[in-house]
Amino acid sequence: MGNIAKRTLFWAPRVLGLLFAAFISLFALDMFGAGYGFWEAIAGFLIHLIPTYLILIALAVAWRWEWVGALLFAALGTAYVVIAWGRFPWATYVIVSGPAFLIGALFLTGWFLRGKLRAGA
Repeated sequence: MGNIAKRTLFWAPRVLGLLFAAFISLFALDMFGAGYGFWEAIAGFLIHLIPTYLILIALAVAWRWEWVGALLFAALGTAYVVIAWGRFPWATYVIVSGPAFLIGALFLTGWFLRGKLRAGA
């Protein structure tokens, strides 16, 4: 396995995890346009960031233990589908849960290939 492929497989799920957290965070911004007072909007914003906190926690765990991170990201994707089932068109589930499953698969792949990734590093 080439050096570029090793580095890509190592960094891709981590960078995608950060980008996914940033993407999910955008949905919390709607609290500021909902007509609430300042403190109510701040409280609502922090509550709407709970999925982002969960993603960042999963990412922190996955950074150290890739196989656990793979399970956590798969669980986050599954949890969203189960909780929101029937409320949105199927594309919404793909857009929101798809990245979580992809990140989990990348962490799992990195874990399976960890010997090759660290050899010669």
